[in-house]
Amino acid sequence: MRTVLYVLSALAVMGLAYWAYNQNYRTHEALKETQRLQAEIGRMRESLGVLRAEWAYLNRPDRLRELADLNFDRLGLLPLHPDQFGEISKVSYPAPELPAILSSVEVVGEREENP
Repeated sequence: MRTVLYVLSALAVMGLAYWAYNQNYRTHEALKETQRLQAEIGRMRESLGVLRAEWAYLNRPDRLRELADLNFDRLGLLPLHPDQFGEISKVSYPAPELPAILSSVEVVGEREENP
């Protein structure tokens, strides 16, 4: 009986050792994947910073004004002035559309009188 217990204990220890070994490798793979993703996120953030800087550079008001002047014949863009804007209270909104009547309703019955 002791021999069976020793054999089962040895098998359990070997099984647990295999499981721990397997989990160790999975953990290392997950850590490597996490590091790879962190590096990729860093590269993308750097790229995003460059793109934002380029966007700010290309959308400078003086540059846009020059482009509007160069392309005035084709686009007809004019500078904005404060008197071109209106007030919200002066905006006329369209009246809401009523739903269409799709079928008729017939009312049939006797009317009850209150005593």
